[in-house]
Amino acid sequence: MKKYLLFALSICLKFQLLAQPVPAPKQTQPILISGGTLHIGNGQVLDNQLIAIKDGKIEMINSAQAGRNFTGYKEINAKGKHIYPGFIAPGTNLGLVEIESIRATIDNVETGYLNPNARAIIAYNTDSEVTPTIRNNGTLMAQIIPSGGLISGQSSIVQLDAWNWEDAAYKTDEGLMMNWPSNYSGGGWWAEPSEIKKEDKYKEYVQNIVSLFEEASAYAKKTNTIEKNLRLEAMRGLFDGSKKLYISVVYAKGISEAVLFAKKFGITPVIVGGEDTWLLTEFLKEQKVSVILQRVQSLPLRNDDAIDQPYRNAAILAKAGIPFCFSMDGAWQQRNLPFQAGQSIGYGLGYEDAVKALTLDAAKILGIAATCGSIEQGKDATLFISEGDALDMRTNKVTYAMIQGRELTLDDKQKGLHRRFLEKYKQK
Repeated sequence: MKKYLLFALSICLKFQLLAQPVPAPKQTQPILISGGTLHIGNGQVLDNQLIAIKDGKIEMINSAQAGRNFTGYKEINAKGKHIYPGFIAPGTNLGLVEIESIRATIDNVETGYLNPNARAIIAYNTDSEVTPTIRNNGTLMAQIIPSGGLISGQSSIVQLDAWNWEDAAYKTDEGLMMNWPSNYSGGGWWAEPSEIKKEDKYKEYVQNIVSLFEEASAYAKKTNTIEKNLRLEAMRGLFDGSKKLYISVVYAKGISEAVLFAKKFGITPVIVGGEDTWLLTEFLKEQKVSVILQRVQSLPLRNDDAIDQPYRNAAILAKAGIPFCFSMDGAWQQRNLPFQAGQSIGYGLGYEDAVKALTLDAAKILGIAATCGSIEQGKDATLFISEGDALDMRTNKVTYAMIQGRELTLDDKQKGLHRRFLEKYKQK
């Protein structure tokens, strides 16, 4: 019996199928990454660079040809490889949804329609088997968001290597998620949208949102409240600029209505989804609105749109000077986030602009650019090394990654299964 138990244990250890990779410990030894092509994240690319990392921060960046004296540093050879800032996944339910078809693993929706006090961060699951698969394609940070209703709740930003949600939290309750109501309806993905049916319901939903914001605006002006209203307290930061308003909306009419609604309360929103933003570039630029662009690899909204319109949207926004970043629906799909940007390159977006949209521009939109989003001196050492182009699924192979200087274990369940079944056929 003992022999069989030892055999089973050895199999589990060998393939690492029963446990998640252990979160990396805090950096103790300084690290030097030498050689490699550095994509800074701000639009610049430098060849053959040295990157010194100490206490979780970027200590120095210099040419590898320059003189150096880094005694005691652990050296990582990146010659012939590419170095990128960690990609950031905005607007995701990663860690909130594990298996979409099993209700017990879904924890991203609260009951009711107006839930500004709902917090996504306390439901975030650091033991998700999805997260390691995301990291292994270069995405090292994410904005996790609640869903459902008109006002879904508060979003938070997490780093993707932690024991619990407290450790993962990078910036908590940084924004409020809203789903702008629509009076468009159709029979399904195959049907044309039709502006009919629920006009009265649409007006009712909009009035509910307006009433709540009017109440929250008045509440925010009070400095001494004897009894705190949790719903209105959660919205206080919208009116002093300490919290962002993210509005999920698809069609052009809804986008313009949502932006003008927010402006009435002195708020500059961020548009999420925004498939029709390409039709409103002048308006969005005038209003200084940023866009979290979703569903690049998808069908066009209308029959008379160009068949490749979703692929071209990123380049259109970039040319118009509108800040944007990339996002994807769901949790599992986030591993393909870099390839959404890569798809856009083939339709007019510059390569370093695509990298920037995954890194520094995403960090700016989320309000964390002071500490992450690019590989620059003084910022967090959150980066990865790929043997090839990280935006091309054919060549991206992440061989090394770190979050705040902590060296990650690049393994996941899928890699374990791959090794397992390779071994199976070797034994035949």
